[in-house]
Amino acid sequence: MKKAYIFPGQGAQFVGMGKDLYHGAAQNRELFEQANDILGFRITDLMFEGSAESLKQTRVTQPAIFLHSVVLAKSLSDFAPDMAAGHSLGEFSALVAAGAMTFEDGLKLVSQRALAMQKACEKEPSTMAAILGLADEVVEKICAEVDEVVVAANYNCPGQLVISGSVEGVEQACEKLTAAGAKRALKLNVGGAFHSPLMEPAKVELEAAIAATRFSAPRCPIYQNVDAKPQTDPEAIKKNLIAQLTAPVRWTQIVQNMLADGAEHFVELGPGNVLQGLVKKVNREVATEGKQ
Repeated sequence: MKKAYIFPGQGAQFVGMGKDLYHGAAQNRELFEQANDILGFRITDLMFEGSAESLKQTRVTQPAIFLHSVVLAKSLSDFAPDMAAGHSLGEFSALVAAGAMTFEDGLKLVSQRALAMQKACEKEPSTMAAILGLADEVVEKICAEVDEVVVAANYNCPGQLVISGSVEGVEQACEKLTAAGAKRALKLNVGGAFHSPLMEPAKVELEAAIAATRFSAPRCPIYQNVDAKPQTDPEAIKKNLIAQLTAPVRWTQIVQNMLADGAEHFVELGPGNVLQGLVKKVNREVATEGKQ
């Protein structure tokens, strides 16, 4: 049976995340403490006992989810993926879990990515919104008709697409999409317009950091956000990771491609169970499970 391991992105965090893992084994504790040292602050305190508000800051959220997911993968004695993927930030977790880069390098990149994205968000007000019940093509067409910045950002599952852009652009698009028959156009409580042209400053910053990081071929194909295709070449993986910041997350297509390549069992590693639900909306029959 072919197993696909999937790793969540920003939004999956919750207070108490990773606490059981920390207390479960000495090797897990070592990784958590190593992360505290690398980051220069005790992220474990925020993960285990912090407030939901402090955990929601991008500079905290991204390394916290990465840490939870990667420690979990390393703690599994039967971790032998046939294929792997991660939603946005989760792509970094997938790459480290599959041996494409070290835990230390992965965490440093995720921290740099989070800080760069938070800085880009502070430059001008921006946001995201979930659009339910419309075909992808309709959402894309209406976004293209809005004069302000607004683009399709996350293709999560059939009938669920997240748009991203300036506050004005997203508001105008939501009005037009509701008029076009969307069941819901729901503004998301996020730091800014991720996976949109407004992340260009963060992309420039991250490009240098990724270029300076050593990547190896992963032990299994990684289905990347940018084109939803399986990849094992380190240089191609790097290029796709850089492009990911301003390009949409093609999660629907990733799941479809994994299924086409024989995936029979999806295992979500990390906080929450959002990705299992999205997989089921692509294919109701496929087996899914989650580990936290």
